[in-house]
Amino acid sequence: MTTTALAEHDVTERVTIERIAPAAYKVPTDAPESDGTLMWDSTTLVTVHARAGGEEGFGYTYAPAAAARLIDEKLGDIVREHNAFAVEGAWHAQVHAVRNVGHPGVAFCAISAVDTALWDLKSKLLNLPLHQLWGAVRDRVPLYGSGGFTSYDDGRLEEQLGGWSASGFSRVKMKVGREPSDDPRRVALARRAIGQKVDLFVDANGAYGRKEALRFAQIFAGESDVRWFEEPRPSEDLEGLRLLRNRGPAGMDIAAGEYGYTPAYFRKMLQAGAVDCLQADVTRCGGFTGFFKVAALCEAFQMPLSAHCAPYLHTHVACCIKPLRHVEFFHDHARIANMLLEGSQLPERGALSPDATRPGHGLALKTSDAEHFVV
Repeated sequence: MTTTALAEHDVTERVTIERIAPAAYKVPTDAPESDGTLMWDSTTLVTVHARAGGEEGFGYTYAPAAAARLIDEKLGDIVREHNAFAVEGAWHAQVHAVRNVGHPGVAFCAISAVDTALWDLKSKLLNLPLHQLWGAVRDRVPLYGSGGFTSYDDGRLEEQLGGWSASGFSRVKMKVGREPSDDPRRVALARRAIGQKVDLFVDANGAYGRKEALRFAQIFAGESDVRWFEEPRPSEDLEGLRLLRNRGPAGMDIAAGEYGYTPAYFRKMLQAGAVDCLQADVTRCGGFTGFFKVAALCEAFQMPLSAHCAPYLHTHVACCIKPLRHVEFFHDHARIANMLLEGSQLPERGALSPDATRPGHGLALKTSDAEHFVV
């Protein structure tokens, strides 16, 4: 922090948030995509710019454009006139304001976008990168390559996963569950493409029944040495996830939590003993403020935490939490970031490091490029 920054923006003084500006951008995928339960051909990026004290913070989420409308109609009025240094207070005010809207889903995605913008704003007012503002426990975060969609043919599957392996990723993940009878063959193909030294993860997005998932867990582990089975059952089925965790193969972690929004839901998952590794997503769980709350729960339950998607937005906060295992380098979100966000960097040997030369999280919207996709 520079002396000028300290003199200009004293945290003991109030700096009023003047402006909250949301927008939405619908970006087509580079090819049709699907997982075990959904198909899609575009991703919507909802952004927020927050202004105070001559600085502007930037945040975002991946959610329907309705999240931008909710920010415009409700959350913006809540946050404007708030103290830019009191981000926790703004978070609680927003959570209270959406009581009748309902917390899980679009509302918490909207809060996440605002919260990440407010933290970016605060750190810019103090002229500090976020990992220095919070205090880092590591200087780089391990990634796993994530894609391998069920819509891919064999060649694309091999190319993508094998490419990550060749570039230094030590873990890669593919989708399963759309055509269960073909899953063992596809998983074995992926194993051959990445070799034996790279960990192979699979993600069913809740597509399997309980007994079906248990059977596939045995097949995937025995035939292809799969180490991570994500959402073999939907996240709401805590009993089913716990059954798979207790009766599945040794050496295979059961993971879920990406559809968690509130701290209360994550506590239920942990109390149920449903997973070997909890997942949480800054763009869904209430932004950086919510993510720190999930990390605290994981420390209390001695549970590792994996960050879901949005790899560049997770980099700083992932450096600042002790229970972190890794961050998901999701194909769609990495591609959008490289297209539309300044400050995104290519991974080095399967890891990302925060940029210490830029205040905040270091990301900025390329407005002229994004205009082509505005909703």
